[in-house]
Amino acid sequence: MTRDHPTPNTPAQDPPVPEKPVPDAPAPEGAAPHGPIVVGAAGGTEGATAGGPACGGDASSRAAGTGTGAGRAGAWAELLRLPALFTVPGDALAGAAAAGARPGPRTLLAVGSSLCLYEAGMALNDWADRAEDAVERPHRPLPSGRIRPAAALTAAGVLTGAGLALAAGAGRPALAVATPLAAAVWAYDLKLKHTPAGPVAMAAARGLDLLLGAAATAGGTRAALPSAALLGSHTLAVTAVSRRETTGGSVLAPLAALATTGALTRLVTHRRTRLPAGRRAAAAPGLPGSSPPEGPPGTAHTLAAALGAVYAATAARPYLHAALNPSPPLTQRAVGGGIRATIPLQAALAARSGATATALLIGALVPAGRMFARRAAMRKVSIT
Repeated sequence: MTRDHPTPNTPAQDPPVPEKPVPDAPAPEGAAPHGPIVVGAAGGTEGATAGGPACGGDASSRAAGTGTGAGRAGAWAELLRLPALFTVPGDALAGAAAAGARPGPRTLLAVGSSLCLYEAGMALNDWADRAEDAVERPHRPLPSGRIRPAAALTAAGVLTGAGLALAAGAGRPALAVATPLAAAVWAYDLKLKHTPAGPVAMAAARGLDLLLGAAATAGGTRAALPSAALLGSHTLAVTAVSRRETTGGSVLAPLAALATTGALTRLVTHRRTRLPAGRRAAAAPGLPGSSPPEGPPGTAHTLAAALGAVYAATAARPYLHAALNPSPPLTQRAVGGGIRATIPLQAALAARSGATATALLIGALVPAGRMFARRAAMRKVSIT
């Protein structure tokens, strides 16, 4: 080791000076500007990683940087807003609970159909908004060139077909609900989003998603209509807030959402859906069928109250902040809070129907979604 310098007093044995390579310093500095551009957007730091030190910082370099498998997968994860998927299974599960039925194989098919149709809407959303995003959200996968518009549109079509096929596997009643659900998704993204009917269409889609679980599990939707109306009301409020997500300036929408949250919390925690007479016998042969409430009524009521409180705490605070200061960042946080509050609301609806085990299963999606969001490095999830 010291054969060239046998004497320990020689300072020449200190090669750490050349080991500080000054030429490497500009690389991280060149990559730094990518960070602020994508902070707060779905996909967060992935755009910075794809842009990397060797890319020099321009959009074409970032697009080229996604040629790797990891970069391409990250772009698709951002396009499809994967962490938001955790808000979807609770629709079908809450629908099954509202119908008085235990979840079964057909419920799983309904969940798969919901996931496919939801992701179809995400891909179609970015395809329809690609010109607007080029100005307001240039970091998104389509305007940044990381995903071609034709690929996003193709994905939307394939996912829609897969969702309808899964619904057909769950039975004719499920397909009868999934078909208008798919139509609502496409109509919202292509035509209704920027019209007064946009929030109503989005609310209808979410309500239909809950009814899909009821139709697949129990063969009917009537008993699940009240729960679908409550979930649709929440979605209506969130969508109304999201319309000013990039510009801010709206006080009325967050205030209305705050009032809606209070009303829904009261309805979920103080009133329970009673099973209509004869509904348990109406389950089709071979289906999981209806069942008595899971656990004592007092337990279900207590759980519904607790989950309703979680729902209110998750949604109300960001709505209030956005009402006091309707800036784009706070409006975006209000939208994110409303989306995250969907899961405890679904769980509260299941507990309100007496399905405590189903409610706990839905509630477990909250920590699972948070863990996935951290792992996927997605700082914000948006429905617009």
